[in-house]
Amino acid sequence: MTALPDPDYQAEFYASVPAKRLIAWIIDSILIFALSAGAVVLTAFTGLFIWPLLYLAVGFAYRTVTIANGSATWGMRFAGIELRDGEGRRMDSGMAALHTAGYTLSLALPVLQVISVILMLTSSRGQGLTDHFLGTVMLNRRV
Repeated sequence: MTALPDPDYQAEFYASVPAKRLIAWIIDSILIFALSAGAVVLTAFTGLFIWPLLYLAVGFAYRTVTIANGSATWGMRFAGIELRDGEGRRMDSGMAALHTAGYTLSLALPVLQVISVILMLTSSRGQGLTDHFLGTVMLNRRV
């Protein structure tokens, strides 16, 4: 992680990132719900029978595609943050899928999500559990 900004000397890259992640998560959750509801309408409401699976699939696709295409979901873009890999590069489709898979696993197991939130609030770079495993980091976009 030597290519990433140092949180001690370049703290502006990490300023308010945990709060911005929360804002981005709320926006993304609303968007995923709306997309999933649209899919239910397009399936003549048969999608309601598999709502949890539909919501999971739409959310996974939304997060992977938006992160792969701009290193941030639409919520992250609104909040002014983006994901970078350990070398400071934007996320490619493979890393976007891995990051989304880690996030999804964290949501599926609440204890992992709690650990992730604690890490975001206490680590110098504000990294969650998935970020620690993948070596990714969330940075402010325009510093």
